[in-house]
Amino acid sequence: MPSPAVETQSPGFPTVAVVGGGQLARMLVPPAVALGVHLRVLAEDAADSAALVAAHAVGRADDEAAVRAVADGAAVVTFDHEHVPQPLLAALEADGLAVRPGAAALLHAQDKLAMRRRLAALDVPVPAWAEVGDVTALDDFVAAHEGGAVLKTPRGGYDGKGVLVVRDGDAEARATAASWFERAGGAPLLVEELVPFTRELAVLLARSPSGQAALWPVVETVQEAGVCREVLAPAPGLDDDLAGEAAHVALRVAGELGVTGVLAVEGFEVPGPHGPRFLVNELAMRPHNSGHWTIDGSTTSQFEQHLRAVLDLPLGDTRARTRWTVMANVLGGEHPDLYRAYLHVMARDPGVKVHLYGKAVRPGRKIGHVTVSGDDPDGLDALRERARHAADYITGTVTE
Repeated sequence: MPSPAVETQSPGFPTVAVVGGGQLARMLVPPAVALGVHLRVLAEDAADSAALVAAHAVGRADDEAAVRAVADGAAVVTFDHEHVPQPLLAALEADGLAVRPGAAALLHAQDKLAMRRRLAALDVPVPAWAEVGDVTALDDFVAAHEGGAVLKTPRGGYDGKGVLVVRDGDAEARATAASWFERAGGAPLLVEELVPFTRELAVLLARSPSGQAALWPVVETVQEAGVCREVLAPAPGLDDDLAGEAAHVALRVAGELGVTGVLAVEGFEVPGPHGPRFLVNELAMRPHNSGHWTIDGSTTSQFEQHLRAVLDLPLGDTRARTRWTVMANVLGGEHPDLYRAYLHVMARDPGVKVHLYGKAVRPGRKIGHVTVSGDDPDGLDALRERARHAADYITGTVTE
């Protein structure tokens, strides 16, 4: 049976067990140290991002013995990904373990069809959607929605994976869809309208078991090839009414679904006859890429707040420290020498904050992020250029 490494901790302070050993678990470590909270991580490999810096056990998230080993003696069990089987979560809860978010809530981040059904029942604004079981049903939906749609696998998709744009007459996409239906074995897939959005927005909040909630400013996310490239905090030029609507929707979703911990509500800003509207696209019940800016740009980071929330501690101040913060993801490139690269970045621009995840470099893989902040009301473009340059230099796509 997997067993954690030798551990020491402050007497009387709780242990938080984290299922998943990626960068999200890794970034929980500094605030855990500051709070005096002990962190124990279940990683699939001893070389995983969080396992390099935290006490850990090695095992899979679907291995009940491994999960129970890391949860033994912990005050709460939480996650850095959603890929934990529902029966296992239910078994932990039945044994009295505090699992946050709980199985009933987490289902809606694990299964996109479950999410769509629940949000529809709550009258939360979402894109037009349907459950489809074959190419004929997909063709009918595409024809009814201006010749375009997005097909999604209900489980397991991220960073553009499990997402297929299908347009009328696109034989290649239709063939790919047919293979997806075959692999699904008769289980339905999710199809949605191809939304003509203005931009993508994200609302990040935290909610505790006592019902306290706190939101950060609504941000704009910029996607390239299905991967988040940068985050602008707050979303520039955001209509006050739309910001209020997005916040209201996120708070309602968190309350109705019983979310504990950090919740990210990703959505679209779309034009409407009476002003812009917010449509919910995705939910994540954990710290999220759209909130990495909070480490340097907010009084309380999403990682500290997640620990506070799952332990039912009073939540922290979510106000931004400066007028703008820009976060740019660092993607893997062709060379692995990240240390020399970030030395150059630090020397060139001392205001850049570099966060690397200790992950092996692979082209296109998220291996870190950078943030740049400033107070100049007209300085957002300059901050974006600085953040993008730093990220690109570490990746290797620029060389000076």
